[in-house]
Amino acid sequence: MNGGVWVALLLSLKVAGWATLLNMLFGVAAAYGLSRWRSPARDLVDAILTLPLVLPPTVLGYYLLVLLGRRGVFGAWLEKWGIQLVFTWQGAVIAATIVAFPLVLKSARAAFDNVDVQLENAARVLGVSEAGVFFRVTLPLASKGIAAGVLLAFARALGEFGATLMIAGNLPGRTQTLSVAIYEAVQAGDDQTANLLVLITSATCIVVLLIAGRLLPKSQQRRRS
Repeated sequence: MNGGVWVALLLSLKVAGWATLLNMLFGVAAAYGLSRWRSPARDLVDAILTLPLVLPPTVLGYYLLVLLGRRGVFGAWLEKWGIQLVFTWQGAVIAATIVAFPLVLKSARAAFDNVDVQLENAARVLGVSEAGVFFRVTLPLASKGIAAGVLLAFARALGEFGATLMIAGNLPGRTQTLSVAIYEAVQAGDDQTANLLVLITSATCIVVLLIAGRLLPKSQQRRRS
């Protein structure tokens, strides 16, 4: 395995790892809020947050350029502080986070909806604080569904291409992830490198899906019961 492949692999794991961590925090928080929020606007908010799941990645990349580019809404403000996200690995993290976000949101919300409210109320009657109810009752009961969503989000972030290419570009050693490296290898006619990268990506995603598959059926069975 040549040095460029190692660099692309490590960068992809770095980007996917940060994206998964961010999604685990914000995705779970958003899922819990939507699960407990009672408002006619809830479905609209849920649809907006789920939009990255159905929009073409290039559209998401364009939105990110409009927002984070040097002349963008937030990009111009960040530029004043010497922060640039376009053509950086941090920009790739943002792209991967947004693309994979709905996978955590949907799985976590389904898991929270499946938690027996009576168990939460019983904990409140016993004097447990709201934070205690969440961390000691709600979160443990929903943990398997959340874990499945997080694993799926990691696999999705690892293979993200379109939005990443638009916001982070293709800079070897800096922003070239596995999926972008595969694209470049194919364009250059380097079948050996392309086959190796495809094998690595596919094997990693298969392992993640197998682990997630062991978690999802159990949570689904509990929902049906």
